[in-house]
Amino acid sequence: MCTSLSYRDKAGKVYFGRTLELTIDLPYQMTYLPAGFSTTSEIAGHAPLTYAARYGMLAVTMPIRIPTPQAPPTISDLKVLEGINDQGLTFSLLSYPTAAGKQKSVAMTQAVLSASDLGTWSLGQFATVAEVKAALAAQPILLAPLAILGGVESPFHYVVHDASGAALVIEFDGGQMTVYDNPVGVMTNGPAFGWHLTNLDNYTFLSNVDKASASFGGYKAVQPDSGIATAGLPASNTSVGRFVRAAYYAQYTEKADTPDLAVRTLAHVMNNFDRPCGVSIDYPEAGGGHLEVKGLDQPGGAAYATEFTCWTSLSDLDRKVFFLRDYRSLNFTRFDLAALAALKEPKVLPVSRLAEMPDATEALKSVPVAA
Repeated sequence: MCTSLSYRDKAGKVYFGRTLELTIDLPYQMTYLPAGFSTTSEIAGHAPLTYAARYGMLAVTMPIRIPTPQAPPTISDLKVLEGINDQGLTFSLLSYPTAAGKQKSVAMTQAVLSASDLGTWSLGQFATVAEVKAALAAQPILLAPLAILGGVESPFHYVVHDASGAALVIEFDGGQMTVYDNPVGVMTNGPAFGWHLTNLDNYTFLSNVDKASASFGGYKAVQPDSGIATAGLPASNTSVGRFVRAAYYAQYTEKADTPDLAVRTLAHVMNNFDRPCGVSIDYPEAGGGHLEVKGLDQPGGAAYATEFTCWTSLSDLDRKVFFLRDYRSLNFTRFDLAALAALKEPKVLPVSRLAEMPDATEALKSVPVAA
């Protein structure tokens, strides 16, 4: 249900793309949080952790709880699913259903970071993957029950990339956190990240060079078209298959000459992971119809569940430009972090308003200050 990868242009500059798939659409929000914005992360039974952002950040967010007329969502309810800061650091949340389990004991007096706040914590305070990794070694992090998922503990893992090309995976598996350096710059969902790397050992035969002919006895077989090089790639949209395909496209896609061409090239790469409704379906009576995100139930009455690409994002880590396209759109909407830098208060714009809007930087700047 999620695919992420990094790509470099001819100059070695880094770009990052990801898709998010679910069987339902949700009220995603484009959120800008300025430098100086303060966040308090709370875990029941532990001292709260308060931290101020050193860097401005732009993110796709979701409320952590179900809003009501009596308690509408506030800026503190919005949690980062995908984002980039003004230093070119990116953060991504991807589904990982086996995250929960028995967690390491932490003293009640020690300030603990909820995994739900990893996005604002990482993007707000750090400029590089190395800084995030060093901070993770000292900061206790715990999974918390999420009200919007019916009390399920955060069923996710997380990836961080920076403008140097360094990448990190933060993974809870059975309640235990492991931090991995990510040498391929690719991530999907389960199994564990280390398993995906081992599985790549099964694909050493892959190459982007077409072998257009071969001899079988006295018969010479000739391909009528190009593209046979991709025949060895997994065909399914499973997490395992997408990981291998993402590693292939990240490795072999031609390096673009300019940043604008690189963004377009990355968009073409991410199109390989775009899923329209109905391409694969699950019937509830057949034991399917479930989401990889535990606790996020599909509306009642649906004949079947079908995962689709809710949105795709592209990040230019050098120019600090972010692009988003949701299921309703053919084109990406652009956001320029440099043009947002003068903002001193949070801003929130529903993703549903972005359809076919080429550049939403000014639209975001003009919305009222978020409460």
